[in-house]
Amino acid sequence: MGARPLLNRRLDGLGTTIFAEMSALATATGSINLGQGFPDTDGPEEVREAAVRALREGRGNQYPPGPGVPELRTAIADHQRRFHGLDLDPDTEVLVTAGATEAIAASLLALLEPGDEVIAFEPFYDSYAACVAMAGAVRVPLTLRAPSFRPDLDELRALVTPRTRLLLLNSPHNPTGLVLTPDELTAIAELAVERDLLVVTDEVYEHLVFNGAHHPIAALPGMRERTVSISSAGKTFSFTGWKVGWVTAAPELVTAVRTAKQYLTYVSAGPFQYAVAEALRLPDSYFETFRADLRHKRDLLAEGLTAAGFRVFHPEGTYFITTDITPLGEKDGIAFCRTLPTRCGVVAIPNAVFYDDIEAGRPLVRFTFCKKDDVLEEAVARLSRLSPA
Repeated sequence: MGARPLLNRRLDGLGTTIFAEMSALATATGSINLGQGFPDTDGPEEVREAAVRALREGRGNQYPPGPGVPELRTAIADHQRRFHGLDLDPDTEVLVTAGATEAIAASLLALLEPGDEVIAFEPFYDSYAACVAMAGAVRVPLTLRAPSFRPDLDELRALVTPRTRLLLLNSPHNPTGLVLTPDELTAIAELAVERDLLVVTDEVYEHLVFNGAHHPIAALPGMRERTVSISSAGKTFSFTGWKVGWVTAAPELVTAVRTAKQYLTYVSAGPFQYAVAEALRLPDSYFETFRADLRHKRDLLAEGLTAAGFRVFHPEGTYFITTDITPLGEKDGIAFCRTLPTRCGVVAIPNAVFYDDIEAGRPLVRFTFCKKDDVLEEAVARLSRLSPA
């Protein structure tokens, strides 16, 4: 092929994801995987049985409708009204996707032109960088800094230029656990309206808020017509392999996103869509118990990491804990995570891979706590070998 590189230059530096690398390392070393964010137990039995029932009844075994099965679109609209007070038309304002990852990709590919600027909170989930790059746009990071990881709203305003097209938000935020406050959301919304910006907001951890509450920015004045809200079933119901996500937005935005989405997967997860429709209608007690269980797991792991010598930043939401390794005499999170499996039999993720400013994230390491209690207890026991005491 001569000297021309095979990989599109927009994807330079975006090779194998850190999740694939670290999960492979976990398998190779037999380590406890506290890196990639997937539960080690299945979600509610009645939801799993709903998927089996749909398979047996032949619902969704062939191509489902492009926007998603009507039962799920209606359930998503009902969920948004029930939890967030948002009234949506399931036929024109809801789009089912192959997980939130496809929803993000389709939204950015649909709404961005080459050269557009996208402001995103740094550290950012790795697919954000890839999708912005594939759209030919330019990512502009707003760095969230320890210990609070709160956004500097004056800095955000200063980052907006005539080329800024879109704000890419994530709250609750992976990996820091930040949950945007109503005042922060109001300020961001006012800026978006003033500068006529689109907003794409990733809300997959909406039911995992331990301090305060989740408030969708789409509910604020002037935001309904400029916001694409994204969520999914994977994190809330512990069925990450089903890859059922969704977009909710005004009709013209949903139409734009669907235009891109139809050339990505077209459709997916037919029988699982019916099951997720039932999951979204579970009683409040399910969501309350789920949140309480994850809060307990957060506290269990946080205590163990603190005892092991890490500086722990307690997350307000998600199922990740960010830590600082410098109290352990370590400086480089990437090197630390690559040797941790052989040293302790535990896998974590270096936060530096979520930063453009590598130095800002170099000493930070992320652990997930969406695992069984006995797994977390064993991981804590292994990590105690690091304690300088």
